Amino acid sequence: MSDAVTLAAKLLKEHRDSIDRLDAILVFTLAERFKHTRAVGKLKAEHDLPPSDPVREEQQIERLERLATEADLDPEFAKEFLNFIISEVIRHHKKHKE
Repeated sequence: MSDAVTLAAKLLKEHRDSIDRLDAILVFTLAERFKHTRAVGKLKAEHDLPPSDPVREEQQIERLERLATEADLDPEFAKEFLNFIISEVIRHHKKHKE
């Protein structure tokens, strides 16, 4: 095995290890986020508030698009990702209303 192949294999492993750590961070961060959104859903249900807040959702989407641009991440991807999360949160909030 040449030195270049050995170096490439080492670099590949390092990148994959970083990806694995970041995936774990994403999962635990989403879990923490959903703990808070469940608490919000419970509060909304207890106080007969609507499960969605379109004004806040739009503000959050705009905020995430700005953050994505700053982070050099495709803002459209960030928007779609947040929309998915928001739809899941609303689905959970509606469960509390039932």
